[in-house]
Parts: sequence; structure tokens; C-alpha cells
Amino acid sequence: MSAALDRAQSAYRGGLALLVAAAVYEALARSGAFPPALLPTLPKVAATLVNQLLDGTILEHAAFTLYRVLFGLALAVAVALPLGILMGRLRPVEHFFLPLASALMPIPSLAWVPVFILWFGLGNTVAILVVFYAALFPMLLNAWSGVRAVNPLWLRAADAMGADERALFWKVIIPGASPFIITGLRQAFLRAWIAVVGAEMLAASDWGLGWVIFDAKEFLNTDVMLASLVVIGCIGFVFERLVFGSIERATVMRWGMVRSAA
Repeated sequence: MSAALDRAQSAYRGGLALLVAAAVYEALARSGAFPPALLPTLPKVAATLVNQLLDGTILEHAAFTLYRVLFGLALAVAVALPLGILMGRLRPVEHFFLPLASALMPIPSLAWVPVFILWFGLGNTVAILVVFYAALFPMLLNAWSGVRAVNPLWLRAADAMGADERALFWKVIIPGASPFIITGLRQAFLRAWIAVVGAEMLAASDWGLGWVIFDAKEFLNTDVMLASLVVIGCIGFVFERLVFGSIERATVMRWGMVRSAA
């Protein structure tokens, strides 16, 4: 009952915040401070979104963008998670890769778009590689930090009880590092979205929400731009609540290592 009440209160607070933001936007749009073409009202944006949903175009663009995000993110996790764990456990690996990560991480992912276009041409490859680069470092550094943050007392206690390396890894290190790993996954997902939208704009892809936003800007279709942003926000919200929330509840919350944000 308490968990259900917490979820209801969290939904109420989130809905109230959205309503207040929508009311402020609508008041500004109707105030006449901006031309209607630049700041369309919410009913106009909603009508545009419904039309795009009905004809299926926005769903197709969202599917292309989501494919690029998930493909690039999966590649980043497959590389960064084991590498980050190895960096946390083995000093030679840490000493070799940490300076590389420190040098490459400040370079914006979108700065690689022209380089990737020269190397690979236009298309999915550029967008996926930009997503991979953007998502790589949050995942890598959080996995590394998580392994390093595991309480040494847990390791010594497990060793004293006769745990071998495999049991130590799965029963102590991974659970102890999980809050950092999940945080890294969240950050990687967010950076992946920023990267893919920018890559779709700069790489002039014919499909994707970033391309829709860029193309709508050329024709001053602000309602189309805002409708696309709504779709991006909804996808992010669904992933945060259903995917990352479920992973968190099944792991670190179940183990009592973090508390619910509700």
C-alpha cells in the first residue's frame, strides 16, 4: 500500500509540474509577445502531433531515431562496461585507459560528425558512431568509479568466508557497483539522445526526429518542431520509468542499496 501511495504521489507531483509548465507556455503564446508562427499555442501543437500520429510519419521517424540510439548505446555498453570493470580491478588497465578517456571525453560528440562523414559518408553509420562515442564515457567512468567504490570490508569479509574470484565478482563487486552502473546507463542514454538528434541534423539524414526538427526549421513549422520534441520527451519518460526504473527496482532497490526517489 505504501509503495502504491508513493507512486501515486510521484505521479501527482509530476503531473502538476507539467500542468504548470504548460500553463506558463500557453499564457506566453497567447500574450502576443511572439508571433504565432514562432510560438504556436498548445492546441495547434497537439493537432499537429495527432495528425502526424494518425498518418504514421512521426512514428516512423521516431523508430529510425530510436534504432540509432539503441544500437549505438548497446555498442557503448558492450565496450565500456567490461572495460570500466577491468579498470577498477586492474591497475595496469586503469593506467593505460584512464588518460585516453580523460583526453577524449572533453571532445564533443558532434565535433566528430564532419570527420565521420568524410570517413563513412552519410547514413546510419555516422549517427550510430556519434551515439556510441557520446554514450561511451559516462558508462565507462561510472563503471570504473563503481568498482573502486565497493567497500573493502565487503571484499575482505567475502574472502574470509572462502569466496572465490567468481563469487566475489558476482556477489560483491557487481552488486556494490550497481548504483554507479545504472547511473552511468542513464547518463549514457541521455547523452545518446543529444548526440543522435544533432547527428541527424548535421548529417542531413532523410529520416529521424532530428531531421524532422531541422527540416521544419527551414520552413518555419514551429508546431512540427515542438511536436517532435514532445515525442522525444515521451520516449525519454517511458524509458526512465519503465526501463531504468524496472532495472533499479529489480537490483539496487531490492538489495536496499538506494531508496526510491518518489
